[in-house]
Amino acid sequence: MRTQTLETQECTGRILSSAIFRPGGKKLLAKGHVLREEDIRILQSEGMREVWVAEIEDDEVSEDEAVCGLSGEMACGCYEIQLAPGGRANLIATENCCVLVDDDLLRQVNCTSGLVVATALNFSYAAAGQRIATVKSAPFAVSKSDYDGSLNMLRERGPIMQARPARSGSVAVLYSDPINGDRSRTLFEPVVRQKLERYGIRSHLSLAVLENEEHVSRGLQHLLRSKPSAVLVASTTAPAGPCDVVGQAMDKIGCQIERFLAPVEPGNLLLMGYKTDVPVVSAPGCFRSLKPNVVDLLLPPMLARYRVSTWEVACLGHGGLLG
Repeated sequence: MRTQTLETQECTGRILSSAIFRPGGKKLLAKGHVLREEDIRILQSEGMREVWVAEIEDDEVSEDEAVCGLSGEMACGCYEIQLAPGGRANLIATENCCVLVDDDLLRQVNCTSGLVVATALNFSYAAAGQRIATVKSAPFAVSKSDYDGSLNMLRERGPIMQARPARSGSVAVLYSDPINGDRSRTLFEPVVRQKLERYGIRSHLSLAVLENEEHVSRGLQHLLRSKPSAVLVASTTAPAGPCDVVGQAMDKIGCQIERFLAPVEPGNLLLMGYKTDVPVVSAPGCFRSLKPNVVDLLLPPMLARYRVSTWEVACLGHGGLLG
């Protein structure tokens, strides 16, 4: 980038290196503005004979071209790019979605000088119209070698971020208690309903059963017939492990147990399995209040029908202390 002071009439097509203000303090033209012929006439009418400008060199890419190019390569899914002033592009969700982020790739791209990327949290839920990422350039221009390096990294390794649609997400809930299943429903349903409403789910299929292996397994099978995005087990008890009633019932109907214990507080006693592609999640103590817990972290990817792995649950430990 070359900066210089030129006579005003020679500045058409060049970039303002600093903002220009009228004598009263009102901004006339912003820093980074590309001067057009009408701008030149305005500056001359204001009595300005010289202007400090910048010019992009052959081995550089303009800030707008750089942020738009990186935004187009860094993500996939339901989003659109909106160019903003000052060498910035925002990625906006076009429908309700779950944001998935490759943290390692994001760090590597951000180590390259000239361009930086900020995203929403991994597994976060975004409503249509919400900003889910932003790309910012160094002022005016980026080195072409840095720009090409970032693009090549993304083309080789895939996108940093997915905006995975959460279309028609549905949740089934099994309420269970050792004495009376309706007791669990009475205790937990108001909280469950409010949690689901955060994700646009106004009603949910539910069943209340006695907490024994036979009743829980039959209840799970009944709920799974509706092919929900996920099944939540809201139990009044806290299991010691997969060998307890809920885990045994999951095993009985053919669930593959993916994970027991989560590095998240509240929600340490998470038990998560899969019946084919449908997650079945037991999270003791997580339906007693609206305070954030492990269910809030896992619901967005489940609603987007993304299969959460044991490794991804293990990664929740960084920031997993929720309250």
